Amino acid sequence: MTLQQLHERLLSWATAEPRKDDVLAARHAHFGGYGEPHEEDRTYEVRLNGMLDFYLYEWRSPGGQTSIERFLEAEGPSLSAEDVAQYQDLAKNVHGLFEVRKIKEGQIRVRDVFGGGDYDVTERRQVAGLEKGDVLEARLLPFDGTLFFSGAFLYHPREARKAILSEVKRLKKAAGKGGTPDIPAFLALLSRMALKLERYRNVRLEAIYDFSPDTRTMTPPGGLRPLGPR
Repeated sequence: MTLQQLHERLLSWATAEPRKDDVLAARHAHFGGYGEPHEEDRTYEVRLNGMLDFYLYEWRSPGGQTSIERFLEAEGPSLSAEDVAQYQDLAKNVHGLFEVRKIKEGQIRVRDVFGGGDYDVTERRQVAGLEKGDVLEARLLPFDGTLFFSGAFLYHPREARKAILSEVKRLKKAAGKGGTPDIPAFLALLSRMALKLERYRNVRLEAIYDFSPDTRTMTPPGGLRPLGPR
């Protein structure tokens, strides 16, 4: 199967009627941290894809398994050995915050800003506006010996790069040697900031991507109203 076919079969199984309650639970958990998108939001589709990725690869059922683990348990006997191996690779996907290091035809090199590792991602599409130094949240899917972006990469504005990387440095220092920062919580915070910037065009970027302790979780004052997509 192709990567798209693997994804579609997994998604079809995971969202079938017997697992509708699981989808709702994962949606509630994900959007509770990332912010609930509206259909008119520019990044609505990307954010919906992010929720589905979370449901497939990270959210755990009451039994403690991820959706892809349950899928392999249920459907594994009907799959070829090659397909099982491909799904097992997909389960090892990498989700995080990345900085673009190099762009060339058909490939983008990104660096995990927390872990420091570099990844070469196959990307045959021309990604409009993407430049070296850009910061984005993404999920890297292993397939056939290479990596691909899922459909859930979320860009952060170039003007916020310095503030974001400074906060990453602070979090790593606060975690101490051998410690691990709460990366999922930071990704959720950044997502809420990006959504707020998208909706509140009359609020300065610096006032939204503000990582000082007293403003980190604040929402815009009640008098502000969304002015539509940026």
